[in-house]
Amino acid sequence: MQLRALSDTLFVSAQIQVTDLPAIAAQGVRTLICNRPDGEGADQPTHQELAEAATAAGLRLHYLPVVSGRVDDDTAAVFGALLETADKPILAFCRTGMRSTTLWALSQAARQQPVETLVQRAHEAGYDLGAIGERLNRCGAGAATRTDARHTVVIVGGGAAGIATASSLLARDPKLDIAIIDPADTHYYQPGWTLVGAGVFRPETTARSMARLIPRGVHWIKAAVAGFEPANKAVILEGCRVVRYEMLVVCPGLKLDWTAIPGLAESIGHHGVTSNYRYDLAPYTWKLVQELQRGRALFTQPPMPIKCAGAPQKALYLSCDHWRRHGRQGAIKTEFLNAGAVLFGVADYVPALMEYIRRYEVELSFGHTLTAVDGPRQIASFTRTRPDGSKETVEREFDMLHAVPPQTAPDFIRSSPLADAAGWIDVDPATLQHRRYADIFGLGDAGNMPNAKTAAAARKQAPTVAHNVIAALKGQPLNGRYDGYGSCPLTVERGKIVLAEFGYGGKLKPSFPAWLLDGRKPTRAAWLLKERLLPPLYWEAMLKGREWLAKPELVG
Repeated sequence: MQLRALSDTLFVSAQIQVTDLPAIAAQGVRTLICNRPDGEGADQPTHQELAEAATAAGLRLHYLPVVSGRVDDDTAAVFGALLETADKPILAFCRTGMRSTTLWALSQAARQQPVETLVQRAHEAGYDLGAIGERLNRCGAGAATRTDARHTVVIVGGGAAGIATASSLLARDPKLDIAIIDPADTHYYQPGWTLVGAGVFRPETTARSMARLIPRGVHWIKAAVAGFEPANKAVILEGCRVVRYEMLVVCPGLKLDWTAIPGLAESIGHHGVTSNYRYDLAPYTWKLVQELQRGRALFTQPPMPIKCAGAPQKALYLSCDHWRRHGRQGAIKTEFLNAGAVLFGVADYVPALMEYIRRYEVELSFGHTLTAVDGPRQIASFTRTRPDGSKETVEREFDMLHAVPPQTAPDFIRSSPLADAAGWIDVDPATLQHRRYADIFGLGDAGNMPNAKTAAAARKQAPTVAHNVIAALKGQPLNGRYDGYGSCPLTVERGKIVLAEFGYGGKLKPSFPAWLLDGRKPTRAAWLLKERLLPPLYWEAMLKGREWLAKPELVG
């Protein structure tokens, strides 16, 4: 955590954590301004969590969220008013500090402060305000005519899909000029969070420095994307910087919308409300599982699409397995409330899963969508769809609630020309080329392909995109094909997994012969694959361009 001074009374920083607050208070800060909307990052506490911890530390937090690239005059005016009226010193923060810096500069420019002075102060704090002289609050009409950087291939997103694609490109052409745009300092192995929530993995084993993982020779642009100008082959960054490309690969992941369910953001991490979908909460899941002796445990699943559709029930099975092993199954009543109509989307795996539903005495409730959480009273509200299509609200008391939030494409994707009507990147499901822009490709969780949104899917997509990008640069036909492969290792008990592997249309696509590993049955071999082999395969193969069992399918 680094506080950077913009004035005698204002500091800015990147995202802070609850554990940072005592140190911040010790430095004399009196007020916090949160400029980052909830749900942007996997390791991001909600502003309510920070506000509660800030109060305990003697601080006050103001929530003034700004979507990346959308700083406007009205928000800047509110920011300026807070600077005038709030107790000082003040710390403003967002993902990197850029939005907070832009708000400050715009608010001061409105007070007739010299633009050159504001730009200099921001530069000294480590922030480039770019086109502030034209229009500080947005990239003006002349922005796309500038070029702050130019690369042959630009990749938006430094997650699993982005780094794997960069590595696969370099494996095909080591001299290729590639840049990855991502503001995060930390890269997460998110498939491991299921096992963190079951006490199998330590959380720190699922996190590594982004700087360690960016492939050698690839330029890392540590910034957030504000928008796209496909006609000008330009990506617009926060601060109005412009990055140009010959080929663009877009894979920013998706957004967990914690605030879409009233009360969830305020309750998460407290009152028995948890989720394995966040790095800092998976350990809380394990704490709750260990401590719960009796009562009612609820596990929810929102409407599709979501990342790793099996993850909500993985948490259910591993929790129930722990309670069963410790003689608490009869004392703890469990319910799985699924917004969908089936337990799992590929029917071949349902019989094995239903055996565990019966073993753990789980009450299944389909057509139930979580719509509100009252943490202090420990009541969850659901909208239930009746057989005739009508809806009603039902309430459930709980002692533990594993909640999975609704999920959407990131805001800067949904508002861009790259999006389809539902907000996802609009690509051909086989070639992964954008349907309207031949020089743009999309993959990973933000794409609109009708496949499972899993790391295993990205592992297969990345080589296909790399192959087709190289072909496009050479003016050759795109003969690389992605078949919709996805994998979901369903952890039905500690030590056994149902290894679901399937492609488009639910077609089974096993990686191993049935005599060696039958994915339709719970096996110890699949557990060892998940626990022992998949993490090193992720870190040392997928992210380094080694395409074991992931070579693209070529046609023609």
